[in-house]
Amino acid sequence: VQLQASGGGLVQAGVSLRLSCAASVRSISSYGMGWFRQAPGKAREFVAQISWNGGGIFYADSVKGRFTISRDNAKNTVYLQMNSLKPEDTAVYYCAARASLNSNTWYSSPQQYPYWGQGTQVTVSS
Repeated sequence: VQLQASGGGLVQAGVSLRLSCAASVRSISSYGMGWFRQAPGKAREFVAQISWNGGGIFYADSVKGRFTISRDNAKNTVYLQMNSLKPEDTAVYYCAARASLNSNTWYSSPQQYPYWGQGTQVTVSS
């Protein structure tokens, strides 16, 4: 599975961005998907996950209520809608996939996802 994240940019605090993650696979419908981010000098951290059918959604507390993860299996794409962006959201954002994702389980560790995209930079200025 090859993943390509896009949609990052330099924005001011308070605005919105939508990240996309396109998968080069026959179908991502059997994969659970996650978004992670990594700020300079910090460990990669969980942002959101979604199961193969659009359920099993979990968010990090820091983004709950502002970010929304969704997927379009027909387009082999997963999205991360980011609203009310804050300077502390500045990071490289990565999408990740795993072949099975239990809708009732929170897969918050990067080690739980074997497939990764290259990342897209999001910079939020104050």
